[in-house]
Amino acid sequence: MAKIKPFQAVIYNQEKIKDLSKVVCPPYDVISAKQQDYYHGLSEYNFIHILLGKDISGEDKYERSADYFKGWLKNNILIRDRKPAVYFYSQDYKVRGENKTRLGFITLLRLEEENSAIFRHEHTRLAPKEDRFNLMKQVKANLSPIFVIFSDKKRIIQRVWQKDLQGQKPFIEVTDQDKVTHRLWRIESDDVLSYMQAGMAEENIFIADGHHRYEVACAYRAMMLKEGPGKPQEEEDFNYVLTYFTNTDARGLSILPFHRLVRLQQGLDIEDLKLKLKDDFDLEEIKDKSRFFFLMEKGGRSEHVLGMYKDKRYWLLRLKNVRILDKMVPDKPKEYRSLDAVILNYLVLKKVLAFGEQDNQNITYGPFPDEFIEKVDNDPFSIAFFLNPVRIEQIMAVAEKGERMPPKSTYFYPKVLSGLVINKFDSAI
Repeated sequence: MAKIKPFQAVIYNQEKIKDLSKVVCPPYDVISAKQQDYYHGLSEYNFIHILLGKDISGEDKYERSADYFKGWLKNNILIRDRKPAVYFYSQDYKVRGENKTRLGFITLLRLEEENSAIFRHEHTRLAPKEDRFNLMKQVKANLSPIFVIFSDKKRIIQRVWQKDLQGQKPFIEVTDQDKVTHRLWRIESDDVLSYMQAGMAEENIFIADGHHRYEVACAYRAMMLKEGPGKPQEEEDFNYVLTYFTNTDARGLSILPFHRLVRLQQGLDIEDLKLKLKDDFDLEEIKDKSRFFFLMEKGGRSEHVLGMYKDKRYWLLRLKNVRILDKMVPDKPKEYRSLDAVILNYLVLKKVLAFGEQDNQNITYGPFPDEFIEKVDNDPFSIAFFLNPVRIEQIMAVAEKGERMPPKSTYFYPKVLSGLVINKFDSAI
């Protein structure tokens, strides 16, 4: 079962911060160095000063983040909300020319042990977890929610929206740099909260984004249980993690592909590469970029198709036989072996390009192919590989098998903004 509870969020004081678009930012893990500079310069109160401080010689950036947090609370830049609530959250956005709305809510989710109703699908890396753990120890708060999906068998989200909130004015409304409009409403009614808690108790939860943050929250709880005087209260805030919930409704849920930019140690003979790839793939060169991505997406609906770009040329790589992976990855279930990211990793990066785990630093991940195309054009040692997006059914199937996808397999869009609501662990400010 999934246990949720309302909380008394820390939010920006809109009497002092008139334009929230100046102070919110994306989650830390999608912010590039260039964007980090942009958000730091946007406002002295932009949340990035706490979430992702810059490295400055002679300073502890985690202590600096905590000093900002305490100072903004003291000066009422950030304030505690009036009472515990669940925060209903809508996002209006456009993807590939189509207008969409994603509905969900933010609240606290009880941390669970392995084999619980909370399923994870991605491997995590040590360095990001150490970074977020050091920050959490200093600020003593969940700064950004993890992002989870659930089946919503009782249509909780739609019922609460239509019966209790639709037509009401949100208490937060902000449009971000990607032209996504974010709106928040408070749910404070005991009857509605009880209905939501009862319904969620019957749901399995799948982490979509925030695997590092979830594991860090578990590590922080373990530390508190070990170091705390006596046995801590079961309802202490560190037993929970700030969480954004949305359902698997495809009308509002958009998953973008995560492409790969691979930097090689030496120059590449494209004809030799093509020859080696033909062992496992049928190759087709496509002259036009738009047609290339159209055919790649179309083919991906019924077969496994990868994309490749080098020397201003595009190729479709169609897997000849899915059973090829049965021998190469015999210890994994078919749900895992059939992922395009796994096919790329084993049949291209490992088998043909001889990439090992130590070469991971030479792979850059991103959802926007034009950025990688430009980089390949300007770097003779780089080559780009393109993937189709993972389907929601694949994510759930892999997680239910107890497996983890390769890193950076999914990109849920739009992201949940950081700085809208914060979960401060202790009740006193």
